[in-house]
Amino acid sequence: MTTTLTPGAPLPGSGSPLRKPGVVRVLIVDDSALVRRILSDALSKHDDIEVVGTATDPYVARERIVQLRPDVITLDIEMPRMDGLSFLSKLMRHFPLPVVVVSSLTPQNSETALRALALGAVDVIAKPGSSLAAGDVAEELVRAVRAASHARVVKRVDTAEAPPVPGRSAIASLNTTNKIIALGASTGGTQALEHVLRRFPVDAPGTVIVQHMPEHFTLSFAKRLDQVCAMRVQEAKDGDFAVPGLALVAPGGKHLVLQASGARWAVRVKDGPKVHHQRPAVDVLFQSVARSAGRNAVGALLTGMGADGAKGLLAMREAGAYTVAQNEETCVVYGMPREAVKLDAAVDVLPLDRIADALLHAVAANRV
Repeated sequence: MTTTLTPGAPLPGSGSPLRKPGVVRVLIVDDSALVRRILSDALSKHDDIEVVGTATDPYVARERIVQLRPDVITLDIEMPRMDGLSFLSKLMRHFPLPVVVVSSLTPQNSETALRALALGAVDVIAKPGSSLAAGDVAEELVRAVRAASHARVVKRVDTAEAPPVPGRSAIASLNTTNKIIALGASTGGTQALEHVLRRFPVDAPGTVIVQHMPEHFTLSFAKRLDQVCAMRVQEAKDGDFAVPGLALVAPGGKHLVLQASGARWAVRVKDGPKVHHQRPAVDVLFQSVARSAGRNAVGALLTGMGADGAKGLLAMREAGAYTVAQNEETCVVYGMPREAVKLDAAVDVLPLDRIADALLHAVAANRV
């Protein structure tokens, strides 16, 4: 890589490419010719998306970026000459662009994909040839590319992660066993959820979470959160109890529903039709929280494309719950929270760094 990319400066090359108004320009980076063709065919069927080029590895990709100036990049992780993570790290430090990671559904690849999200990738989807049908992959790819085109992407600066605080305790004496926290997120949500959960104490109320993410990836996501948060985090299993000090993440490909079970809360992990093209869907979880927990719940709808969760957050508010929507300035994509604000579903609209405290204070002040 000999040419330098300077953020904010005109790109070198043969001049500005001809751009079609309202059309998302996509560069596909993958060493497999078959995958490049499948992704290109899936995207090219849509009038609002144009595949402007492909690249077989990060070195070729770097030159294509200079020449073609794409709006969004799809990126494989395992490639020759330079792995996708190294390329992504360089890209986000020097010339940030929205990146959608396309990865195979294996435990190792899912952990790598989560590292890519931490480095600044906008979303992760399953690679064709996994357990998902081709139509499902195409649908998720188009959704992810459209969401990425609206993403707020910023230059990344390497910083040390703050360690978890397992000894922290803020609300242990307030008898929170009958309280529930519900969180929903999509594009940009992995980092937003980590930001919120890191601020929960070890004895936080039972927490239920939907993050739009492919099957198998949610297990690695939950394990990652469990390593960095004071409270325990695990992928939900059917019949698990939502108890203080435990956060349950909906498995990819399954809906998560909260139910009363005597004096405790249990979750059901269920099949069913997609809602807002999603399974798990935030609306399914939030609607169940509204029915089962009512004013004993608090909830927050975080960054994401579309409208999933907005009506569910409204149902929670109407049932007496304290509700929050993430504000536009701190969202990667201000879609789902915007729809909630339009419905007057949120009691408060807050920046990301204030959401955890607002939820905990609502519990402590018996606002729920």
